Amino acid sequence: MKVRVVCRKLYDYVRYDLKEIAFPSSLPDPPHIKKRRKLTWAERFLVLKEASRLYAASWVRDIGPDLRPNDYKKTEEDEDNPNKVKSQKKEKEPSTLEDLAVAARGGMETLRPALQRVYMTRASAYRDALKSFIEGYQEGIQQIMDRKESTSQKESDKTNNST
Repeated sequence: MKVRVVCRKLYDYVRYDLKEIAFPSSLPDPPHIKKRRKLTWAERFLVLKEASRLYAASWVRDIGPDLRPNDYKKTEEDEDNPNKVKSQKKEKEPSTLEDLAVAARGGMETLRPALQRVYMTRASAYRDALKSFIEGYQEGIQQIMDRKESTSQKESDKTNNST
């Protein structure tokens, strides 16, 4: 009798618990979520076709206005003002990534100052952001204190007028 009980418990463990441990089921959706219908085979094919087209297009350097329409709007505006574009390109400094890449090629002697510049610019940006946050926080506290003072003065005026 005991062997039978042990076998039954072992069978139940393998059948229910072990399956849940190895392949846990997800939590049920909240009640406000509406389930979507399953796609038909034709719709699945269309999704696969569109996804593969976008994936293939992502490997090309210039993927066209279909995938990045905002970039092409900028270039069209730039073509209207070609003089500005040329002057901006000449004045443009190398980006941080380009600067680091050049420094990395030069070895540790040139990489160290470049990394120090990056960290110093980040630290100054962080310091400025923290300073502006503190100023805004202090202004907010000051506004609240002014409101409390004005409401307390109004209440004291009302009590003085009524007596």
